[in-house]
Amino acid sequence: MTTTEWITDIALVLIVFRQLREGRLDLKTFLLPLGIVAFVAHTYLDAVPTAGNDLVLIGALMAVGTALGVAGGVHTRIRVAGEHLLIKAGMVSAILWILGMGARMGFQFWVSHGGADHVTRFSVAHHITSDQAWVAAFVLMALTEVVTRIATIFIRSRRVKGGQARTTASTHPAPALDRTA
Repeated sequence: MTTTEWITDIALVLIVFRQLREGRLDLKTFLLPLGIVAFVAHTYLDAVPTAGNDLVLIGALMAVGTALGVAGGVHTRIRVAGEHLLIKAGMVSAILWILGMGARMGFQFWVSHGGADHVTRFSVAHHITSDQAWVAAFVLMALTEVVTRIATIFIRSRRVKGGQARTTASTHPAPALDRTA
């Protein structure tokens, strides 16, 4: 693994630690992880192989990313405080995030430290045509996890904000105009 790969992987893992402290849900909450994953995709995703069972591998890992992302988004607390929404990743969310991002990092480390022969044998036995299929699968898994987690948080934040607006409107009715002269 290169220094850039280590830094990128660690940055993705550390994002969730930033959210273990409650903070404002703002544009940065969405853009930072998307920016990191876009960088990773641009750097490592040259093509998506489609031969053999490459798409099966890619689809399976994207499904894992989707499940981890949605579950992580569901286990993130969102609440209203005055005019702002606050967000805090729960322990389950943090564990799922680290599991997903750590799996990619662990796989890279294992392959570069003795696991390459095992991956080659598995790939041949299951008709996975190249190492690019593995790269695409893990990059798309990370991308899918980030996008689905962010989408889940965004949808939940709109519901929380909408619920707050309805509650405020029902507890504080609009002032009536006095039409007496």
